[in-house]
Amino acid sequence: MVALASSTEKRLTVQLAEIASGTTAIRSLDWDRDRFDIEFGLQNGTTYNSFIIRGDKVALVDTSHAKFRDRYIACLQETIDPREIDYLIISHTEPDHSGLVREVLELAPQAVVVGTKVAIQFLEGFVHHPFESRIVKSGIRLDLGDGHDLEFVNAPNLHWPDTMLTYDWGTQVLFTCDVFGMHYCSDALWDEDLEAIAPDYRFYFECLMAPNARSVLMALKRMGGLGDIEAVANGHGPLLKHHAEELIECYRTWSQAKAKAEKMVAVFYVPNYGYSDRLSQALAYGIGKTGVEVEMVDLTGTDQQEIREVAERAAGIVLGMPPSSGREATEAATAIGTILASAREKQAIGLFEAYGGDDEPIDPLLTRFRNLGLKPSFPSIRITETPGEATYKLCEEAGTDLGQWLLREKTVKQMKSLDSDLDKAMGRLSGGLYIITAKKGELKSAMLASWVAQASAEPLGVSIAVAKDRAIEALMQVGDRFILNVLEAGNYQSLMKHFLKRFPPGADRFEGVETRQASNGAPILAGALAYLECEVVSRMECSDHWVIYSTVDTGRVSKAEALTAVHHRKVGNHY
Repeated sequence: MVALASSTEKRLTVQLAEIASGTTAIRSLDWDRDRFDIEFGLQNGTTYNSFIIRGDKVALVDTSHAKFRDRYIACLQETIDPREIDYLIISHTEPDHSGLVREVLELAPQAVVVGTKVAIQFLEGFVHHPFESRIVKSGIRLDLGDGHDLEFVNAPNLHWPDTMLTYDWGTQVLFTCDVFGMHYCSDALWDEDLEAIAPDYRFYFECLMAPNARSVLMALKRMGGLGDIEAVANGHGPLLKHHAEELIECYRTWSQAKAKAEKMVAVFYVPNYGYSDRLSQALAYGIGKTGVEVEMVDLTGTDQQEIREVAERAAGIVLGMPPSSGREATEAATAIGTILASAREKQAIGLFEAYGGDDEPIDPLLTRFRNLGLKPSFPSIRITETPGEATYKLCEEAGTDLGQWLLREKTVKQMKSLDSDLDKAMGRLSGGLYIITAKKGELKSAMLASWVAQASAEPLGVSIAVAKDRAIEALMQVGDRFILNVLEAGNYQSLMKHFLKRFPPGADRFEGVETRQASNGAPILAGALAYLECEVVSRMECSDHWVIYSTVDTGRVSKAEALTAVHHRKVGNHY
């Protein structure tokens, strides 16, 4: 294993390693990457993994992010003469994996680009010079010789519409790009330390794969026709070998739970136009946090019959504005016509701009949906500058509002269930009153909490149950820091009233509230009786909540003789 680093930029490194017979990994390690897609502040950086397969012929599987241009190309040239590359296999065309396709093809103009039909179309749009290509589908094989017989598996919508997997029957290595990946950067090539990577693996799934649970299950079904999987050569994070079977099975378990949801929202977007894909992913993530199923659909590359079926089955429709001119505009207009023809009264509707520079206007389309009897579930998202953390968080919260709106009848019914002895008995479990405050990057959030308890004495630690659909949940991942503000008995009503309000998506939850900054960066409420500075150590899934265990770094009491406010409930099935 060889690690190549720059003396001037030590936090971008390249790792070269043999992972199987005739198979080499080129891993671009981005140690300080603190944001990726909709994941609000990565704790452990990320990697971009590329692979060389040598048989009688040579295949390069994916490239790297453009920021690694010099390092990656140098490593590639030191490893192999690019003129020997026969095939460039594109697992999908998102820029973090295909960002150097143009440069590779300049060095290897003889290489045949292999990918799905959608992938080849995307590449033709940004390579800007002719290249030989081969479109493949599930079951198609490519024999490189010397035992390397590759079989392709279509895996659309994981998490782009052009994704495919590649299985080498000779080495039993499955090349998966985004699938079974995680944003986790370390020198460890393999997944030896499951405890270290598990939170990032789950968070990655929730953000990028859960919104396409049915597509995940379909891909797993197609994988059933392959042989044994000795290793998973994914596109992000350590490769999977020691725990591959267990981690693949996690995808099945998590996806089955998502696919059993009573209601579904269809999110329509245009890949490779503006920020449509990332904004739609943030909306889908927010919807999924409520337990509502999500199906993401490409407006420009999906069969009209499939669009009709999804739109008819959906309880809600979210639509990203397509471009108003060009080929994609024509295809999107046809798809939108199909959606309008399939829509029905009382479906939820939400629209967002893609910020692609040529967006169709929102208002005329929203009026058409309103006239059909659809109900807007959140204010249309209009974007006036390049999307940043605040915009993605707004989208997440808008998606959560939509999901909660769809489940409102179930929620009300549950809250009215007051005659159960069990519910009444559970309600006798009292707790203190607290407000959790958190800040990560430019994002801030807060939540009133009562399911809080000390969990350890050495080190000092607390456990907090946080509902999955809470906005603050995304800011309480492993490694995140927050403040536990303790409210004072007899002097908590104003703070409780403020933080019990239903905030619109993107609203500042601290407006009008006096705060000061803690050493960990989170806001301390001036009106709190005491505060504790906490760091998340682990998370345990408990049905509709996460139980979050955190160690306590420091704390302070403002009134030594005052008591903590206590919350008494009547029933145990809601707060």
